[in-house]
Amino acid sequence: MRSETAAVGGAPKRALDLVIAVPLTVILAPVLLIVAIAVRRDSAGPALFRQERIGLHGRPFTLLKFRTMVVGAQSMGTGLKVTDRDSRITPLGRRLRRLSIDELPQLWNVVRGDMSIIGPRPTVAAQVARYDARQRRRLLARPGVTGWAQVNGRNAIPWSRRIELDIEYVERWSMTMDLKILLKTGFVVLGRQNTYTGEAGAFDLGDRGPGGE
Repeated sequence: MRSETAAVGGAPKRALDLVIAVPLTVILAPVLLIVAIAVRRDSAGPALFRQERIGLHGRPFTLLKFRTMVVGAQSMGTGLKVTDRDSRITPLGRRLRRLSIDELPQLWNVVRGDMSIIGPRPTVAAQVARYDARQRRRLLARPGVTGWAQVNGRNAIPWSRRIELDIEYVERWSMTMDLKILLKTGFVVLGRQNTYTGEAGAFDLGDRGPGGE
């Protein structure tokens, strides 16, 4: 059983994060700037979407994404659940989501130490509040830009299954596993697989609760 106080992977995993995230942030800086300008021109509102998510050991942090929906989308329609034909998604936002470009600002979250390149996807406090003791084990890893659940169904599987996959990641972690996930992520993104939440991918912990990612 892993320590309840240390992050999964420890210093080696953190070192790998920095080796990947720092150069990528520098190299992609011009692209990030161009996308930010395009988002501002595409629809009214800021370029970045900021939301409080729950990270390592249950600590909150501010997650960054390029804004792909109209301002105030969380209080409209299906709330946190985002579907394929969601009218709240902006024209540019749909293209950014298709190739997961909207997630690129999370490289800064990785540099800051809020996130890892590989780990369970971070979710909101209302969802974490519904976890049982076993499900809270997913919080022993820094949340990731991609993860074991993302390459094994992503938004097409219910949250209870995603959490089980994340617990499996926590228990089985190795550097080889991280590299395998990184490779599979490329195929998932290029194949545009399971980008949106369908009926099977709904939040299913308790009778009611927010859904989506």
